[in-house]
Amino acid sequence: MSLWLCLRFDQLPLQCLDRNERQPVVVLAAQRVICANDCASALGIQPGMGSATVRALAADEPVRLLERDEQTEQSCMHQLCSWAYGITPTLCTWQEHCLQLEIGGCLTLFRGLQPLLAEIIRGVSSKGFSMLQGLAPTPKAAWLLSFADKDSAMAIDQALEERLAPLPLDHLATVTQGIDSLRRAGLHTLGDVLALPPASLGRRCGKAFTDFLQQLLGQRDDLQVSFTPPASFTDAVWFGYEVKTCDELLPAVQQLLQSLCHFLRNTQLRTSEVTWQLVGVDHTLLDLRVRSASSHSDWENWYQLSCIHFARLQLTNGVEGLNLDCQDLQLGQQESIDLFSPRNQREPLAALLDRLRNRLGLQAIETVDCRDEHLPEFSVQVGNELTGSRPGPRNRSAQRPFWLMPQPVPLRQQGESLYWNGVLTLHYGPERIEDNWWRQAVSRDYYIAADAAGQQYWLFRDRLERRWYIHGVFA
Repeated sequence: MSLWLCLRFDQLPLQCLDRNERQPVVVLAAQRVICANDCASALGIQPGMGSATVRALAADEPVRLLERDEQTEQSCMHQLCSWAYGITPTLCTWQEHCLQLEIGGCLTLFRGLQPLLAEIIRGVSSKGFSMLQGLAPTPKAAWLLSFADKDSAMAIDQALEERLAPLPLDHLATVTQGIDSLRRAGLHTLGDVLALPPASLGRRCGKAFTDFLQQLLGQRDDLQVSFTPPASFTDAVWFGYEVKTCDELLPAVQQLLQSLCHFLRNTQLRTSEVTWQLVGVDHTLLDLRVRSASSHSDWENWYQLSCIHFARLQLTNGVEGLNLDCQDLQLGQQESIDLFSPRNQREPLAALLDRLRNRLGLQAIETVDCRDEHLPEFSVQVGNELTGSRPGPRNRSAQRPFWLMPQPVPLRQQGESLYWNGVLTLHYGPERIEDNWWRQAVSRDYYIAADAAGQQYWLFRDRLERRWYIHGVFA
């Protein structure tokens, strides 16, 4: 059964600009109040008032007047959509400040309606927003019921028309036409309208109004444009108080990283870089960039790397908000683990390198790697791990030790036997290498040899000098 949950953020114009509850704050648009916090409402300030009236009511107490920022509101809605995508893949925005979530298909995942609603309330509260909820079989009914009292808004056991009946028609003025004619006819609630024959409503209000009512009651398909996950992720936590130590930030860091990695797994994406932004109480911004050598969606790994940076951070000002921004998202596949004993696996080398690089700096870690050169002494390079090439697979004819001696060392030879800490026995070879003819010709036959203890060596016979040398030792 289809079940829609509407989350209406009626205080979004205010909460995306200022979450201060200690002084009156008012948001204006065209010099008219559109939103006010509780302190301002206690002074009698209401939506629709002019700025002059606000100043008169708050004559004895300073009040902050903020201009509406629609771009910031859209950014906050974008963050909320990215967060909600971790709950359900079917969601859309409605009006300016509403999220419509189809939750009927994910009730089993969350083990019922109440745990799902609790998870949503916890997630929205952690982001510093307040909301009103409505629950109904259709998205438009869920939106309308978000204006009802809490018991009626969430009472899915009651008949839909019975729950909608007490709602005033004024709520429909922003979404459809024909409301004025209904008011003149003495109709003021949805119950009054639903009691009329559909044919008479169509003649009085037009087809668009009757189509809206049919979508409201589920008698007509209401196709919504579903949210498409973006190619980036942004989320934030607002504390509602001043944070003075980095240790107090870590629970929010963990929460945001879990939200990010949940989003990445749902969208089958990976990332190799995240950026933290600390918002000070004085509105200053501080950025921390955390990088990884590989793209992944393991929140625990990102948490360890982030903790390294936060441990070195000295807060000079209090922090009231923490933002997580991730722009570098890439398609990826989940790394394979042992099906039977995943807990016994050793830590991947990449995770160790990430920790060292984030603790010591990007240039502090270098790796030994291979490059395309025929002569072994030129085929090894040392470089930064992020930019170094990965050695490709080698066949048996190219078996060689990774570490070589600084210079080939001549071997002692008696008759047909070669000696290096004892007699050596040839096990594999030769592998012929000829190169550098334009400068100083080189012609060698390489062999793998072992001593009596089983230690393997890499040696060659110089075909031009007719001498034997040892060039490397196998681990």
